[in-house]
Amino acid sequence: MKREFQAIIAAMTAEEKVALLSGSGLWRTARLPQHGIEDIVMTDGTYGVRYSTSQIEQGENWNITDFLAVIGQSAGDVEQEEQKGGSEALFSKSKPATCFPNGSTLACSWDSDLVYKMGEALAKECQEMGVGILLGPGINIRRTPLAGRGYEYYSEDPVVSGDIAAALINGLQDGGVGASLKHFAANNSEFRRTEMDSVIEKRALREIYLSGFKRAIDKSNPWTVMSSYNRLNGVQTSQDPWLLTEVLRNEWQYDGLVMSDWYGIKDRPTSLLAGNDLAMPETQRDKQELLQAIEQGEIPAEVLDTACLRMLTLIDKVQQHRKPGTQADYQRHHQLAQQLAAESLVLLKNEDNILPLQPNKQRTVAVLGKPAQEPVIQGSGCATTVPYMLDRPLDEIFDVAGSDFNIDYAIGTPEDNVIDEQALALAVDTAKNADVAVVFVSTAIGEDGENGDRKDLNILPSHEALIRAVARQQPNLVVVLANSDAVVMPWLSDCKAVLETFFAGQGMGRAVADIIFGRANPCGKLTVTVPNTLEETPAWLSYPGEDLRHHYSEGLFVGYRYYDRRKLVPQFPFGFGLSYTTFSYANLTTSAAQLEEGQSLTVNVEVTKVAGKEVVQLYLSAPSGELLREERALKAFAKVHLEPGETKTVSMVLNWQDFACFHPGMADWVVNAGEYQLHAARSSRDIAISTTVNVLAQPFYLSLRTDNSLQQLLNNPPAFDRVVKLLVSKNNLPESLVREKLIAVAPDLFCGLFIALTEFLAIDITRQELASALQGSKAEG
Repeated sequence: MKREFQAIIAAMTAEEKVALLSGSGLWRTARLPQHGIEDIVMTDGTYGVRYSTSQIEQGENWNITDFLAVIGQSAGDVEQEEQKGGSEALFSKSKPATCFPNGSTLACSWDSDLVYKMGEALAKECQEMGVGILLGPGINIRRTPLAGRGYEYYSEDPVVSGDIAAALINGLQDGGVGASLKHFAANNSEFRRTEMDSVIEKRALREIYLSGFKRAIDKSNPWTVMSSYNRLNGVQTSQDPWLLTEVLRNEWQYDGLVMSDWYGIKDRPTSLLAGNDLAMPETQRDKQELLQAIEQGEIPAEVLDTACLRMLTLIDKVQQHRKPGTQADYQRHHQLAQQLAAESLVLLKNEDNILPLQPNKQRTVAVLGKPAQEPVIQGSGCATTVPYMLDRPLDEIFDVAGSDFNIDYAIGTPEDNVIDEQALALAVDTAKNADVAVVFVSTAIGEDGENGDRKDLNILPSHEALIRAVARQQPNLVVVLANSDAVVMPWLSDCKAVLETFFAGQGMGRAVADIIFGRANPCGKLTVTVPNTLEETPAWLSYPGEDLRHHYSEGLFVGYRYYDRRKLVPQFPFGFGLSYTTFSYANLTTSAAQLEEGQSLTVNVEVTKVAGKEVVQLYLSAPSGELLREERALKAFAKVHLEPGETKTVSMVLNWQDFACFHPGMADWVVNAGEYQLHAARSSRDIAISTTVNVLAQPFYLSLRTDNSLQQLLNNPPAFDRVVKLLVSKNNLPESLVREKLIAVAPDLFCGLFIALTEFLAIDITRQELASALQGSKAEG
């Protein structure tokens, strides 16, 4: 097949190659029938298929004005229509499709198997619509809760991000539809996103911002990777040879196709040279500039033809996996959306075990808030999906409650941005006459989305006013939250329970009803840290940056790593989530007491539970060494289902790389020898049981300079040996004596090595002789 593609490429003109490496309209690639090349269709999004009939099928209105109208649509721009089988909320721009939980919700399931099923379902819907590439998942780290597209992304942690993404990609691609892992890389906020330079030190970049991408690629091999809009350390990511070629292809051995984000290329010839194969969407200027560069000999033939080969390989893969006649089962997919939501909702507070509601205790239930009737289920922008079906929480509460409960409803907040005193009073009166009040609240619709970040971490002021007013009359208050990312909760003490939904998709209403009435046991866990205030968040002091440079000043200490290092107590820690049942952990064991280079380690722990599902989180604490390390870092996780009274052994595997950190001075990954602690935990702050493993690693040494200290030389035994031999050759003293004297005086010599030897110790050597003796000390053993 490769030989056949090479023959096609050899027969193509430069103009045809340029066309092949450019979009055709907004959502298609070029069709070149003279060479037997068909086009492929790609579309958003990360949690549902957004298929625009006019743009994809008729090729109409693919200019930037229409594109911005699509990505700028608000999740609140809905029209209510009566449909067969119930009510739906439809956006006008796209075909209906299953709106699954958004990334911020989905990852809270910590359930790779279930996420794989979501990928399979997305593939079926893509196959039905003729879509060959779904533009997702997005796995940028949720560094700050202000980020406008935080709802699309999974976590503040790269392990969760990488594993959840890999599960979705595998389900999607096993169904014959390619994924596009995005946005590569360090696109962690929407503030002036096409201009900003994410300035990140090497270690944080490798260990936090790139490692999730590598993990996903290693576990799923996505058919495409999408570059991001921003600059990274001064270079536009869409045209960064270090990022797209040196790291992605040479180090990680990725052999798929790299495409740009839409209108994300600023210099088409440079982007192709850097490794960006496909420019999306079609722009005549980009095509003309690339053709001119080819004709002027600025693009080597090998570079051009390699990109064409990747493009033909992708097109062939899509064509070979097409399944004409596929019909998606949207009812079944809706049930999956409900299950995903139920497994992802996080119970943050449950004082006095007020949940689940019971008819002998809380017969009359007041349901309050506009979101109970008009649920907030997703964010705004490119990923916005027209839900095929929609569960309204109020409808589902009536259905699940049946005749066991009396349900009364008051809207309380008919307008988001205005406090309606009459409606508020009616809601308070309704709550006062009930046994319990369930209040639905949200953040402002449309504040989350593309090309803009959130302004604060508050819920709507009118919604907070509703909570406060009801709490003064009804102490039994349950709050159901809908929000893109973490919110602050100054009203937390006013309620007895908080159920966090984030943006849980079209099945959210049923999931909430099942949980509050006890039909489902909450088992979601947070994948971000919830702060007490915006000002305490790790990125606060450097956000959003100055002079178009955004310094990631917290470095490695993102999310829980920051709170742990600073000994701060967040509102709710990473990995936290309550259940209606309890769990016990016992017998944490490892497959070996010590680990040698290249080996893997299996970690087992027994979990016992009354009934339900538990997320077992495995954290690693490294011994102290030259480089600063996290207090503990998540390395693996598993979700386990237990029958009443059942005990299961959960196994998780750590590879050698899981013990490594990136050494910026050596530009390489290193493992320190010593005793590592392993923690099986319920959250980053709730360690259930711990053990240790001894890691045997070869020592590593940094290159030394003539201005390093004598103490640093002593810390590098091979280099110390060479310098001692040099000094012996100069003064004929016994080697043992030279060693003894150098070791004795090292703590007191503050100056550089060359000065210390020549001026303080009066040794007659040249700077070049010393430099030569220091050579070869970069890595030993």
